[in-house]
Amino acid sequence: MVTSKFARSLWAASLSIPLALASAPSSAVEIEYWQYFFKERVDAIDALIEQFEAENPDITVKHTHFPYAQYRTKVAAAIPAGEGPDVVQLYYGWLKDYLKADLLVPLPEDAFPAAETESEYFPIVAAMKLDGQYWGMPTAVRSLALFYNKTLFEEAGLDPNSPPKTHDEMIEIAKKITKRDDGGNLLTAGMTAAPTSQDHHWWREVLIRQFGGQPYSDDNCQVAYNDDAGREALQAYVDLFDAHAVTDYGFMDESQAAFGAGRAGLHIDGSFRLGTYMGVEGLDWAVAPLPSHNGVTSNFASYWVNGISKKAEGEKLEAAVKFLEFITTKEAMQLWVETVGELPARRDAALTDENRAHPLYGPFIEGLEKAQTTDFYNESAQRQVFLDMIDRIQIGGISVADSLAAAAEEEQKILDEFCQS
Repeated sequence: MVTSKFARSLWAASLSIPLALASAPSSAVEIEYWQYFFKERVDAIDALIEQFEAENPDITVKHTHFPYAQYRTKVAAAIPAGEGPDVVQLYYGWLKDYLKADLLVPLPEDAFPAAETESEYFPIVAAMKLDGQYWGMPTAVRSLALFYNKTLFEEAGLDPNSPPKTHDEMIEIAKKITKRDDGGNLLTAGMTAAPTSQDHHWWREVLIRQFGGQPYSDDNCQVAYNDDAGREALQAYVDLFDAHAVTDYGFMDESQAAFGAGRAGLHIDGSFRLGTYMGVEGLDWAVAPLPSHNGVTSNFASYWVNGISKKAEGEKLEAAVKFLEFITTKEAMQLWVETVGELPARRDAALTDENRAHPLYGPFIEGLEKAQTTDFYNESAQRQVFLDMIDRIQIGGISVADSLAAAAEEEQKILDEFCQS
């Protein structure tokens, strides 16, 4: 049973009333929790809500979820109208947009002490602190790792227990796994490469750094990748389609679908994909740390957080804080990793001997040690810059150097909007 750490009420302190009265509403309170639809995440929240309601019979949590493509629009329309979620899930890279739209309230300091957050959580959570206040808390964090198909390794005469450790080894293995018919049509990809998945993170925070560069200036106000390192990193990515021909642009539409169908040997993805592949019957797969290059190991870490919307007031606000505390306990985080595959956001919950040694969780936890977290100003727009850059090369026939320069110019405008305001 998950035990809530809710021990002190902001309102009990401010109104000087007994804690027992403050923590037990006089009548049933219903709050709404919103997230986008991802089956394993929905299952995890449903399990936590069941436990929370059993422990807090005077609070009911209504769980609502939407397709990812609709989610942000739904949230943006509901909260200003006084409708929708009291506790809302958001990607960490959306925070500045959410605050600009005035959708959130800061978390109460006595319920979520900053000193406790900064000592107990992974440092990447600091991205949720703006103007001296925290605006959301994660249940889980995630990094990247290399998924590989052991069956396809064996068919290619490779050792299924020896995944690649370097970028060059990864390419050689991918070439051996790749299968095409007599007409050149791709049957089995040696490696997935789909810009719409995690590839923009891999290029930005892994490949660029492995080629000796960095994506942005230290103050995050200048694009820094329009240089030799950025061009070499982009060329290395494009070579997967062209020079090495280990995949095709848009193969099976989604890279995770190609791997899940047994049609790809290697696949870079986040720890959140573990739950998906655990349920695929007949898929013999494993996970390894991201390959290094030029002696450099890097990774990308990200997370979804839960914030409290401006809609929550009075008893709903108190109940929302209590629910947010509940879903960020160590016990809730362990349930999350076992259900979804995302890693506990608290260091002491993630860095257990059991989790470190786990054949699936372990490589992702190892990745957190060298992970970078992009400080997005507008995550959707900045991701689109990458997608457009690849489209110009693969569809438009533009050179790597010219497309990179155009991307840098486009993204600099996004950074300027925030840095110069």
